[in-house]
Amino acid sequence: MHTFFVMKQVQVAVVGASGYTGQELLRILLNHRGVRLVCATSRQYAGQPLWEVFPRFRQVPGSDLRFTDSDVEAIAATGAEVAFLALPHGVAASYARGLVDRGVRVIDLSADFRLNCPDVYEEYYGNAHPDTALMQEAVYGLPEWRPAEIARARIVASPGCYPTSILLPLIPLFKAGILEPEDVVVCSGSGVSGAGRKASIPLLFCECNESFHAYGVPKHRHLSEIEQELSWAAGETVVMSFTPHLIPVNTGICSTITARVKEGADPDSIGRLLEEAYAGAPFVRLLGRNQPADTKNVTRTNCVDIGWAYDPRTKRVILMSAEDNVVKGAGGQAVQSFNIMCGFDETEGLWVL
Repeated sequence: MHTFFVMKQVQVAVVGASGYTGQELLRILLNHRGVRLVCATSRQYAGQPLWEVFPRFRQVPGSDLRFTDSDVEAIAATGAEVAFLALPHGVAASYARGLVDRGVRVIDLSADFRLNCPDVYEEYYGNAHPDTALMQEAVYGLPEWRPAEIARARIVASPGCYPTSILLPLIPLFKAGILEPEDVVVCSGSGVSGAGRKASIPLLFCECNESFHAYGVPKHRHLSEIEQELSWAAGETVVMSFTPHLIPVNTGICSTITARVKEGADPDSIGRLLEEAYAGAPFVRLLGRNQPADTKNVTRTNCVDIGWAYDPRTKRVILMSAEDNVVKGAGGQAVQSFNIMCGFDETEGLWVL
């Protein structure tokens, strides 16, 4: 006699489902055994089935669901228990409060709820935050570091793509107190999909191909959440330099991080601290000493690869990480939090290599 395991299913909405992050969420959720997709919104494609807009989903169960141009009431009326907000910052906040008040748990992939200080939000995003109470309630959704808080949360603020690639290597070292808090320098490169799925001359193929350049200097918006979370880890204010670059690939982020090791700290402890921090983390892959990370090994996965080195001449640790900006840096990480919130195995639906 065969015994069949039937996984519970959670009814899910994806709000803003036609961008790069929304498409990635659909790809993962359509193959997630614990998900019943009941709503996918897109003003542009309202009325069209998912597979028609994204032919890769043709004949995939659930892909007959039609995009809708839905407001909060309509989304809640679908019976959605969890809603992913794949919307621009400023827009996501207008949906979050209404959904949370209607008992829908929210995973927000925008920047609207990542910061815990309204003044910092206004400094970096140019407008006063529209819902500071919900801002204070939101959990910063880095699954490797806040699983218990994520499990209980009504609203999770999923981290940005650059911050994920920077925070995961640095947090264990700052928590151990071996790094100077005011001497961190980061250079990162991101694929063009990081700018979103929109018509823009600087993002055309002929503009990006055979090109490599910095942008967003000296204060890229993601700097605010990176410093916030590193300061939490260190127990003191961390100030850093962050320079992002656009690289001519579709997806992927490569970050090179340098920080000065405190006088008297043991540089040989770096590898041990990383190993202890991520021993039970399925999607953090430690490459070891003097092993650079490569984006080609992480694209289309929810993994982040981390290598490290130590330069005794400068007394600086060099941390090297790579991830896919729309998977571990966006949709995949959000589903990782969803799994924790709903009691699924953390890896459910995410082992795609």
